[in-house]
Amino acid sequence: MRGDRVEIVIDAGSGTTKTYEITATRAGRKVVITHGRGVVEVAEVTRGGTVVRTARFLANRVLALVEHPAADEPRPDEITPTLRSA
Repeated sequence: MRGDRVEIVIDAGSGTTKTYEITATRAGRKVVITHGRGVVEVAEVTRGGTVVRTARFLANRVLALVEHPAADEPRPDEITPTLRSA
């Protein structure tokens, strides 16, 4: 859903941090987080499961991973009309 968002705060060295934000840019897309083998991966995914864009971070550098889920109710422009057969 549009509005789904993840903020990633990483250690940039020398006591500084950097913040990255990955957002679902269109209706029907979502942001998925996976981690394994020392890598945190944040990806924007379509309804069909196709990855649109990906961000990868070394797990030992990630300080915070903040998820901001989309609202439960879709926005008016996200609602798709359904066709009813007579």
